Amino acid sequence: MCCSTSVRTGFAVGGLVAAVNTKRVISVLGSTGSIGVNTLDVIARHPDRFDVFALAANASVDIMLAQCLAFAPRYAVMMDEAAATLLQQRLPAESGTEVLQGESGLAAVVTAPQVDVVMAAIVGAAGLPSTLAAARAGKTLLLANKESLVMGGHLLMQAVRENGACLLPIDSEHNAIFQCMPVDEHGTPSDRGVSKVLLTASGGPFRQWSREQMVNATPDEACAHPNWSMGRKISVDSASLMNKGLEFIEACWIFDLAPERVEVVVHPQSIIHSMVQYLDGSVLAQLGNPDMRTAIAYGLGWPQRLESGVTPLDLVATARLDFESPDESRFPCLRLARESVAAGGTAMAVCNAANEVAVDAFLANGIHFTDIPVVIEHTLERVDNAEAVSLAVVENADAQARQVAMEFLADFQQNGGVVKRV
Repeated sequence: MCCSTSVRTGFAVGGLVAAVNTKRVISVLGSTGSIGVNTLDVIARHPDRFDVFALAANASVDIMLAQCLAFAPRYAVMMDEAAATLLQQRLPAESGTEVLQGESGLAAVVTAPQVDVVMAAIVGAAGLPSTLAAARAGKTLLLANKESLVMGGHLLMQAVRENGACLLPIDSEHNAIFQCMPVDEHGTPSDRGVSKVLLTASGGPFRQWSREQMVNATPDEACAHPNWSMGRKISVDSASLMNKGLEFIEACWIFDLAPERVEVVVHPQSIIHSMVQYLDGSVLAQLGNPDMRTAIAYGLGWPQRLESGVTPLDLVATARLDFESPDESRFPCLRLARESVAAGGTAMAVCNAANEVAVDAFLANGIHFTDIPVVIEHTLERVDNAEAVSLAVVENADAQARQVAMEFLADFQQNGGVVKRV
């Protein structure tokens, strides 16, 4: 089990006090992505409750410019140097927004004393340092970057505990579990009386495809999610069920659960976002239309509820809710994620890194969809597992895994394992 110590104190009671009747100052990391855009949509509905201190993105200058003009943040951070320069040139002098660049800029806007809340929505391993910095600064952390827990779960939850940070999960599944968990006398989520959690998965666009059909699946087909509108990387992860594997790892860390107390259930309608099963036989479920603004609004307003702009669920129109077990023979990425949890240490970081390399190759038409788990398994077998005692150790494992995965891809393609598609 990856979670050997309790993490429940990470849900700091101090966050409850700060959330009531005060205007909160927020930095949105990954503001130009789907989570960031939806976060700003919810914030715009409540101008009396939130001030945007900073926005951060990689290189999407046009979207960032529009966001800066709409929300007038004190800072805008661009990871790409050329994008930062271009944004500074295009911002009107009277905007009052200062452009920062790179990791130092991210660190500045998550640790600033004015900031109450950090929305961590940077995609991939790149989000770990800033997420960790926010936790160490004792912020209310709205966590939408799953890789932070997958790679450095022990480090992140330790930082949350030791610095009085408040961690609220924004992934719809973990947010649903959070809503269905019992709370102790301090209002902190607890696993008292909980038998297990049921993590729902849509099954993605290939739920009914055979393995033979998936071999020739295109990136556009993999990104055509039946229920959710997401970025291309996370859409491919959803199609391979690796997204659910990463969420499996997250659930173990966030709720301090042994892997055997987390079960993945395929639910094609994506109406039940996850469930908690109790020792007395009760099952509590959180339902809603598949729209990330529900979870975002819950995190922004907690412990109060905010209007999110989401269309209310019509149960009569929904008509039916189906469930089935995941088929790990067709979707081996889920198995690989579970095995990395069992291995502990840096195995989860290695699994995540190899997946990122493989997904990038698939999106670039360099490998087949069914080659993604092949790359991951090869990498897990060849990168030594280590105890994740520091960020440096985790980042070293991440770098090693990426190198091994890329070398394997090069050899694989050169030797005829995969013919590069055009």
